[in-house]
Amino acid sequence: MIEGIILKGIGGFYYVDTAEGLIECKARGRFRKTVGKPIVGDRVTLEIQPEDGTGYLQTIAPRKNSLIRPAVANLDLVVAVASAAPPVTDPFLIDKVTAIAVHKNMDALVVINKTDVNPGDELYETYRRSGIEVLRVSAHTGEGIDALRERIRGRVSAFAGNSGVGKSSVLNRLDSSFGAEVGAISDKIGRGKHTTRHVELHPIEGGGYIADTPGFSSFETEQMDLVLAEDLQYAFPEFEPYIGQCKFTGCAHVKEKGCAVLAAVENGEIAKTRHESYVKLYESVKDLKEWELTKGGTR
Repeated sequence: MIEGIILKGIGGFYYVDTAEGLIECKARGRFRKTVGKPIVGDRVTLEIQPEDGTGYLQTIAPRKNSLIRPAVANLDLVVAVASAAPPVTDPFLIDKVTAIAVHKNMDALVVINKTDVNPGDELYETYRRSGIEVLRVSAHTGEGIDALRERIRGRVSAFAGNSGVGKSSVLNRLDSSFGAEVGAISDKIGRGKHTTRHVELHPIEGGGYIADTPGFSSFETEQMDLVLAEDLQYAFPEFEPYIGQCKFTGCAHVKEKGCAVLAAVENGEIAKTRHESYVKLYESVKDLKEWELTKGGTR
């Protein structure tokens, strides 16, 4: 048996990157019943069939994290690409993605693109103070691209960004073969035969992978990839010094009297936009029950 990582799964076939190259695999019926459904990013072992070089999946390693939509496992880093130049990114979109990343124990990175047009000083300061890493880049001039390339080297990363923010341009700057290689893999596995786009991993220069995640690209994240309301506070790193300091236990940090987080917002220690995003997310998950978070979801 050999080891590899699933780059794509479609129509019952899985395409696994191994030391011996890209191998087309299937999962026998009993595999799904005993092991579970494989998803992109899974670390697997497989057995190659000598007659045609295809394989059968044998095991899936325990996942360190996973998302429901897009269905992808074992992400190291989530990169939220934003811009202060038109079309200006709504901070809530950034905060939703970074909150999911922090909650799922993935590193979060905010990348401010188009700095040749607008340096995004306010955005930069907001995330610098939040405890979430932030970089400034320009896909047009190449500024900051080397630093970003180092940040993703050897890791499995997913990039998210609203339409027009220049996410594709940033990716092409990071790896000039990105579009061509994605196309080559897609041709091999027959994307043209399917109308629905699926998540896939793209190997990058210097080692590592970038997840091409259609839904994630436009921030169409699944609510179920969020968190129980009482745990949401931990998805905002700048709240940490104030947790447990509120006047009343079980404080939701929304509008309660004696809330240490609200006091920090009033004092300028926590950015107002960040707290507004927290409140919006809190309202969306406050009625979720624990069983719902894993309903039909990941292992």
